[in-house]
Amino acid sequence: MTTVAPDDASGSDVQVREAERADLLAVFHIEQTAFPQPWPFSAFERFLGEPGFLVAQVRDEDDSRETTTVGDDGRVVGYVVADTVPNHGEGLGHIKDIAVAEKYRGEGIGRCLLQRALTALATQTVGTVKLEVRESNDTAKRLYRGFGFEHRGINPRYYSNGEDALVMVRDF
Repeated sequence: MTTVAPDDASGSDVQVREAERADLLAVFHIEQTAFPQPWPFSAFERFLGEPGFLVAQVRDEDDSRETTTVGDDGRVVGYVVADTVPNHGEGLGHIKDIAVAEKYRGEGIGRCLLQRALTALATQTVGTVKLEVRESNDTAKRLYRGFGFEHRGINPRYYSNGEDALVMVRDF
């Protein structure tokens, strides 16, 4: 399934779809530029084929090529990785990683990716979804609160620089 969200301000359309092998270099590049402690390339390879590994692509009005061309690094502008694990007879969803290329932040792409990831998790009999977020990342915390996530705990010194991670949880 592909979700399309028009963005009138920038003249581009965003499509969200399941990630494919050809997308991995673009995803990895976004990861490296977005986080001081990036995942290795192999981590993304492990999630290929999972319904919660999604990418966002953009087609600009000035670009005549099709947005859905798989693996065109220039237009993959964001991704999310989410999965489920058993938890006392009910699935526990986990938003493991989400990022948007800096040029496209603030355009609703992260919101679109998170919505699609939650939809994918909901189809997998998930009762609760969790995520970790840097305590200092106010923008991400606002996004997550807007989707009903609540702060439920702290993972002390979770990040390599010693910063704590807030554990946020949402029930379905």
